[in-house]
Amino acid sequence: MKSKNIGTKSKWWLISLSFIIYHLSFSPVGAQELPRSTVAYFLGMGPTNVLDTYLSQEKFSGSGLSLLATVERQEPGSHWTSRFEHQVNYSNVADRTDTRGELQGDYTFLTGRLYRWDLSHKWDVQVGGMASGNIGFIYNTANSNNPAQGRISANLMPTATVSKSFRLWRKSWLTRYQLNLPLVGVMFSPNYGQSYYEIFSLGNYDHNVVVTTFVSAPSMRHEFTLGCALRPYSMLTIGYLGDYQQAKVNNLKSHIYSHRVMIGFVRQFSIIRHKL
Repeated sequence: MKSKNIGTKSKWWLISLSFIIYHLSFSPVGAQELPRSTVAYFLGMGPTNVLDTYLSQEKFSGSGLSLLATVERQEPGSHWTSRFEHQVNYSNVADRTDTRGELQGDYTFLTGRLYRWDLSHKWDVQVGGMASGNIGFIYNTANSNNPAQGRISANLMPTATVSKSFRLWRKSWLTRYQLNLPLVGVMFSPNYGQSYYEIFSLGNYDHNVVVTTFVSAPSMRHEFTLGCALRPYSMLTIGYLGDYQQAKVNNLKSHIYSHRVMIGFVRQFSIIRHKL
């Protein structure tokens, strides 16, 4: 009987010791809040206008789709925010006679940092800069010679956003406006009358990497959204995205003007990291 009690006590001591070691090794003794993140996903539809004189002197118009995903992170106790954006566009356009068509698509990645001011009456202002990279194509369905144009560019862009929150109909609302203005960058472009065969097969470089500024490539991207809170930290949002890309380099003109009505979902959350 005595030995049985000793065995039972030893068993409980082992369980208690294991429990203590586990908590000393793995239990948090404090918590640290990581950056607050705001994630948004948008789908947009609307008209597109395309001109690329390397392919045609005609302007092409039609409709297109855009997908936009953004992530904004704010450090605790800091006025700085980091912003990342992914944008995918696709358009099907035709000339004025509707006899020739072009397909246009591109992907843009943007990243940057902005300084935030929290003003009175729930106004929020951010000013900073972003860098963007763009890769895409334009394909002319009627051309047999040089039917496609590749598009690669990178830009530095001053950026500003203004937000205002308010309550209406017992709901929380948020309006937001963002403006990006490309200041300086680089882009790929064939020269006037130069074929892609000359560039890539024969290796005949002819000023095909061009430095651009707001003078040679005056472009603009702006976005307005209105969101309604569905539940805490979640919001249904509608808005407008205007993306106006244009350039005049190597005696060639190009532009892609897109207007999109956007609908999306915004989610805000904070992650807690446990210290050991």
